[in-house]
Amino acid sequence: MTYTNFTLETDADGIALVTWDSPGKSMNVIDRSVTEEWAKIIDRVASDEAIKGVVFTSGKKAFGAGADLSMLGMMMGQYEKLKAKDPEAAARTLFEQAAHLCLLLRRQETCGKPFAAAINGQALGGVFEMLLACHGRVLANDPAAKLGLPEVKVGLLPGAGGTQRLPRLIHTQEALQYLLQGKNFSPDKAKKLGVVHELVEPGQEVEAAKKMIRDGLKPVQPWDEKGFKLPGGAVYSPAGFQLFPPANAIYRRETQDNYPGARAIMKCVYEGLLLPMDTALRVESRYFANVLRSTEAKHMVRSLFLSLQALNKGARRPEGVEKSSIRKVGILGGGGFMGAGIGYVTAKAGIEVVLLDRDQAAAEKGKAHAAGIEDKAMAKGRSTADAREALLSRIHCTTDYAALADCDLVIEAVFEDSNVKKAVTEQAEAHMRKDAIFASNTSTIPITSLAKNSKRPGQFIGIHFFSPVDRMMLTEIILAKKTGDKALAVALDYVLAVRKTPIVVNDTRGFYINRMVLRYMSEAYNMLIEGVPPAMIENVAKQAGMPVGPLALNDETAIDLSHKILHQTIRDLGEKAVDPRHVELVDSLVEKHGRFGRKNGKGFYDYPDKPAKKHLWPDLATLYPQQDADRIDVRELRNRFHAVIALEAARCVEEGVVTDMREADVGSILGFGFAPFTGGAISYIDGMGTAAFVAMCRKLQKKYGAQFKPNRLLIDMAKTDEKFYDRFNPESDTPRRQAA
Repeated sequence: MTYTNFTLETDADGIALVTWDSPGKSMNVIDRSVTEEWAKIIDRVASDEAIKGVVFTSGKKAFGAGADLSMLGMMMGQYEKLKAKDPEAAARTLFEQAAHLCLLLRRQETCGKPFAAAINGQALGGVFEMLLACHGRVLANDPAAKLGLPEVKVGLLPGAGGTQRLPRLIHTQEALQYLLQGKNFSPDKAKKLGVVHELVEPGQEVEAAKKMIRDGLKPVQPWDEKGFKLPGGAVYSPAGFQLFPPANAIYRRETQDNYPGARAIMKCVYEGLLLPMDTALRVESRYFANVLRSTEAKHMVRSLFLSLQALNKGARRPEGVEKSSIRKVGILGGGGFMGAGIGYVTAKAGIEVVLLDRDQAAAEKGKAHAAGIEDKAMAKGRSTADAREALLSRIHCTTDYAALADCDLVIEAVFEDSNVKKAVTEQAEAHMRKDAIFASNTSTIPITSLAKNSKRPGQFIGIHFFSPVDRMMLTEIILAKKTGDKALAVALDYVLAVRKTPIVVNDTRGFYINRMVLRYMSEAYNMLIEGVPPAMIENVAKQAGMPVGPLALNDETAIDLSHKILHQTIRDLGEKAVDPRHVELVDSLVEKHGRFGRKNGKGFYDYPDKPAKKHLWPDLATLYPQQDADRIDVRELRNRFHAVIALEAARCVEEGVVTDMREADVGSILGFGFAPFTGGAISYIDGMGTAAFVAMCRKLQKKYGAQFKPNRLLIDMAKTDEKFYDRFNPESDTPRRQAA
């Protein structure tokens, strides 16, 4: 019998070597063709007396990347269509589909023949669950050979037995941490905890797995043995009583109970460990099917996997433009925090870097910043001395603009001041190659206005990184009115080369992400002025799913930067463009109290020396009369944070600032952490329904002001409860290049 995804060869000892190597794919993933063939292999192994056992390995560098989430997306879509006609049949069909792999792997581990996994590289998600259903596991001792169940990161739970096998293999507390955080096991950790039985040198996995079978590997899992005891103790035992109450409290603290997938993991582990394995797996399948029906899972899978994957493959790259080879990048203001960060990620990608600043000492600070990051990475075992030196050797510090002569791309990252940016642009262009691209890393100043400083506006573009550059995964690419396709293509090629996720937006003040960020922080200003206790503002924001409260976020971005932005806006657009109460608040913090944010240890928070932790500035609560916290509607505060951000995203869609809904959602999550469980700012509206969202906004507008006024597009869509992903289908619409 021949297979498309697998080969099966039996040796003289009767050991069948099954190698998974799906054709035409860089990575093995579980799809329907794989499960169909795996079922046939299990039946063949079980029925063929000549086969004494199976060694399961991969023909690719990494073992496998999990289940094909596109398949899960199709299952969700089929459920929605069938639900409209027959809800019961829809639920039953979804459960059967959700339980299919789980039942198949149970058949694998109970078929009477031993399966030994020879794991030659990374194995994640459903692929790792296939390996957990093997009776023995041998892992290559290679740092790249990581194992894990990351499903929670896209709103799901392991649905092929992962929530049941892992806590039966290792201590329940350890299992919960890996399941709820989606962390990977390193080879050493996997061996120490008992996730794998042996570590061997790379290339020796298959022979070690065969030896395991020859030495009498039992075709029975530990949990199917008589007298099996859970490594972490029974649920109803002193150990269980000490574990589950605090584990539930930690889960609530970390997730605010916003994620159905994480909640289901807690339930699966707790309930499943009270039951025999077959019943426990059925419990897991029911929760898995239930989570698949949730809006959160549907939108998280779409945004954090399907859309993210498409953007990382260059979905917005203009057609017909040859891929650029970026060998050298110049950075103006390379000694500043942003410039230094951009220099570091560029050099880390193997690209030569020129850090240019006003004096040599300032430029050298940028290189020192890169050295500091590498030193920390080395201390954590994530880099080596050789890698550090190679990276630093690619960074060249100077004050001479002539050093930009052979750069393919020059990025300006100087102060947020139009006059300074004009001066450095003119000096740089005097030395740049005619075909080189110039980019500005400005945070808020419109790219079209900055492009007026250039003699070749078609080659001028915005590339907006987020701080800290080495950790933030998103980069905004901003098109000015005259930006050409070549500039866009080079910008995208560069951003992908430095391993960031790009979104392409049209020009406007604040672009896309910062418009939402500023709304988030300005609504916190409103709440402060209203007398909402500062701690309540921060805590409710976290309850709403934001990773950082708006006051803490403002400290990180710097309050004196907010001060500059407000006053630059007044200079550009007049005093009516900003809320005078906000100007008064920020002026007071910066000019009167000298509170600039985290960078000077004084902002909305105080930042004492370690080991003391940051805490809200005590005098903050004295700036405005305080409301009674018990009388404040927490749900309304939460809705205000979500609504003010989502409304700004909807305005950006109407204005043509963001033209691809995938970018709108992925950008809002990666850019500043907008409630990931919603799937992003636009998916938040779609999930609620435009009619319900507009109704909520109108109530908030009546009570709190014009920032909650629905825009025309939303009002029009609300008439028929139309969804953004239907009206602006990213799979069919041609994205608009320029603002409407």
